[in-house]
Amino acid sequence: RHTRSSTVSWASEMCIRDRIQLLRHNGDGGSEKWIAYDGIVYDVSECPNWRTEMHRDLHFPGQDLSGEINDAPHKEDVFTRPCVKIVGRFAE
Repeated sequence: RHTRSSTVSWASEMCIRDRIQLLRHNGDGGSEKWIAYDGIVYDVSECPNWRTEMHRDLHFPGQDLSGEINDAPHKEDVFTRPCVKIVGRFAE
């Protein structure tokens, strides 16, 4: 299990993912569901709260959700859950 700070330190060695790639991974046609947060792109396809088209009727996959965590009922530790997979660094 990793922590958020350890994730950020080794994410610098990962693939760069851009906004177009993020937008394409929105669950349409069976594609993976990716989100970005704080410079890291995550695959949330296997997470129970992302199995429908929207996360808790608030967020669509394929977006940068960096500005949304303050309004969420959870904190950054949600990104350390086993169903969340890191797929790269986010570069706009």
